[in-house]
Amino acid sequence: MRVTFLGTGTSHGVPMIGCACAVCRSSDPRNHRLRPAILVEEAGTTVLVDAPPDFRTQALRAGLLRLDAVLLTHAHADHILGMDDLRAFTEKTNRAMPVWATPRCLEAVRRVFAYACTDRPTWVTVPRFELNPLTDAEAIRIGSLEVLPMQLPHGTVEVTGFLFSNRVAYLTDCNDVPADVVARLRGVPVLILDGLRHRPHPTHLTIARAVELAGEIAARQTYLTHICHEVEHAAAEASLPAHVRLAYDGLELEV
Repeated sequence: MRVTFLGTGTSHGVPMIGCACAVCRSSDPRNHRLRPAILVEEAGTTVLVDAPPDFRTQALRAGLLRLDAVLLTHAHADHILGMDDLRAFTEKTNRAMPVWATPRCLEAVRRVFAYACTDRPTWVTVPRFELNPLTDAEAIRIGSLEVLPMQLPHGTVEVTGFLFSNRVAYLTDCNDVPADVVARLRGVPVLILDGLRHRPHPTHLTIARAVELAGEIAARQTYLTHICHEVEHAAAEASLPAHVRLAYDGLELEV
């Protein structure tokens, strides 16, 4: 299984508009973070998790030529507003793109992309989405991938985390990981976990809390994502235990 980090930043991205801090001005490419998304590839199946506003740039950089399905963690702008660019794939295949998310998230997709959620497209070049509801803790199969969704708190809303074929867990935009999810993931080979910054935040994990959770889950290797401009890559990573690293845009994992 291959996992590619298309983006590891926050809703602002890094550099952040209007900011001249040291990280935003950094020449280290690991401090340049587009909005968060990953690709998961396994035996000819390619799945995208979230489609942020930067998706076009991310897809071109990754050389993405095919896509079998899209999983959405939640419907915040930094996770869905690149969905219009999925038309590159629906035009090529002349098939609607399967999109999997919770019913609440799918409702938001229908509102924002009503023109793509209809059997009668208004124009030949608009994308087409096939909306599929996820049920918590009920696994689905997409090609060669088994995907188990898990609900996580993100402040006052819920987001969906995903476990891919019992090898890779992706938990972004969360401020805690419930005990049942910790138990389900214990010993997973790769854990990808929200790690916004050092200071507390009401809807995201601090780096310190993410390290604690990585220990509780006992993943072989943990990568932090959704990282803001307060975190300088080299300095922050030097303070982490060996089993926890900071992800960066373009990082590829073979699991």
